[in-house]
Amino acid sequence: MSPRPLSAAGRLFAVAAFLEALTWAGLLVGMLLKYGTGTTDLGVWLFGRLHGAAFLFYVVVSLYAGVRLRWPLWALLVALLAAIPPLVTVPVEMWFRRIGLLSQPAPAGARAST
Repeated sequence: MSPRPLSAAGRLFAVAAFLEALTWAGLLVGMLLKYGTGTTDLGVWLFGRLHGAAFLFYVVVSLYAGVRLRWPLWALLVALLAAIPPLVTVPVEMWFRRIGLLSQPAPAGARAST
């Protein structure tokens, strides 16, 4: 069984999930440098701002994708909650891709192929 191609909203969600996780990782490294080694606070300064923007982008894109792709409420809540712990948006995106939530929903009344 070949997976259905991602919709435009699904691709946007995948990008947002990756950016949110990438900036989380940068912020974690920045916090290690600032609080762990005491060498510099540049990483926290830079990635704090980038992650704030990426977080807001991810939340907006999650809401957009949830409405556009007609996600069930549980999926929308999982997507939004995934932004809180570090680096969880990528596994959630992979799971949503695997179960077909990032593909265009079938038209109403369409029959599933066997």
